[in-house]
Amino acid sequence: MTKTELVELVAAKAGLTKADAGRALDAVLEGIQTGLKKEGKVALVGFGTFQAKTRAARNGINPLTKQPISIPEKTVVSFKAGTKLKDSVN
Repeated sequence: MTKTELVELVAAKAGLTKADAGRALDAVLEGIQTGLKKEGKVALVGFGTFQAKTRAARNGINPLTKQPISIPEKTVVSFKAGTKLKDSVN
């Protein structure tokens, strides 16, 4: 499902215009990003939990040259599905 399709679905389910549904979806996504930056975790009960995790620095190999390289520490986002989401997919 694309963002456009999701906006259309939200608009139909909530009785909103597509423009209002698009703004609402953008606000939710921005809220998730802000929560991850400030607190490192956003929990949506029943849906799932987004969490910012730090991946440690490590050594790797350049696949083209086969030379060892140093991969720096990086913050990544993980998602753990909630019970309602797991049950609805199965």
